[in-house]
Order: sequence, then structure tokens, then C-alpha cells
Amino acid sequence: MLLGAPASGKGTQAARLADHFDLEHISTGAMLRQAVADGGELGSLVGQLLKDGQLVPDHLVVELVLDALEQSGNGFVVDGFPRTLRQAEGFDVMLAQRALALDAVILIEVAHSVLVSRSTGRRIDPDTSHVYHLQFAPPPAEIVPRLEQRDDDSEAVVVERLAIYQRQTAAVIDHYRERLVAIDGSGTPAQVFTQILDRLNRQ
Repeated sequence: MLLGAPASGKGTQAARLADHFDLEHISTGAMLRQAVADGGELGSLVGQLLKDGQLVPDHLVVELVLDALEQSGNGFVVDGFPRTLRQAEGFDVMLAQRALALDAVILIEVAHSVLVSRSTGRRIDPDTSHVYHLQFAPPPAEIVPRLEQRDDDSEAVVVERLAIYQRQTAAVIDHYRERLVAIDGSGTPAQVFTQILDRLNRQ
């Protein structure tokens, strides 16, 4: 399990871990974005919450994760969940019912100013759906005029989302405190991944 604020890089590291250990990658962020893309009542509700920088209700997120767990075979790595103490407690129950246990809980720590910069600099190419970053992964100059910024990547929404994260997730971090592995997420993705593997090998 990977914990971390929005734009901490937990999704990137979860994908790397899933590939490295041949695990199912369960990303609540990706699942929620897919729900928005699919439309319908759920998609409309989730889309508005994300646009406003609000957290999706616990019961909806738990249902999505439960569905993903049912389809995971050789194990899993989850990111973006749990974000509240209620979700963490619900996840504990889900795992116990399936005789499963977490091997590690990794917290990726990044300074607030860096998180804001990472989020607000993201741009999406509407033609290809490719995500660029104006500072860290700059797009070709010729496509810059057509790039778009997601509503939930505006500075006001990002700051609000980070504030909510801090309020809601503090209890989650305390919940997993005894087995928490803290990682400095300020480096490059490769550097952070090396840190994670090193810490996992020492457990």
C-alpha cells in the first residue's frame, strides 16, 4: 500500500512496484477518473466532487476497491486508498475476510510547495490524452497551444485538496504507524523507487 498526498508520486511508484513484482495495481484515482469518463449518475457525482477538490464518499471508494480486490490474483499494490480512517478500518475488514494481509505500508513524503508545483504544472493533450508537465516533462513547443489543464489541477483546487488530505489522512497515518515506511519523495521517480526497494528489502 502506498500513501501520500496528491502529486506525491504514489501512482507512479505503485505502477513501478506492480510491474517489478507482477502485482495488480489498484488505483482509486484511475478508477474514479474512469467512472467520470463512463458517465452516468456515479460519474456525474464523482466528477463534481473532483472538480471542487472534495473527497469521494467512503462507501463509494470502498465498493470500487472491493471490486478490484475480487479481480486481483497474485497480490496487489494499492494507491490513493485509504484516505480516511473509516476507509482504513473498512479495508482491514475486507482483508481479514479474505485472509489477506498487507506486506508494507509506504508513505511518500513531499513538501507542500513541491506538491502544488507538481499539480498545477500538469497539462493534457486532448488529441492523445498524454499528460505533460510544464517543468518536469515539458511538451513539444508546437502542441503547447492545444494543451489543457484539468479543472482539479487549478491552484485553488489543489490547495483545497491538499488541506483536505492533511485533515483526513492524519488519522490514517496514525492507524498504520507501527508498520509505516516513510520515503522521501522529492527525488526523481527512479531515485524514489530505489529507496522503496531498499527499504522493502530491509524489512
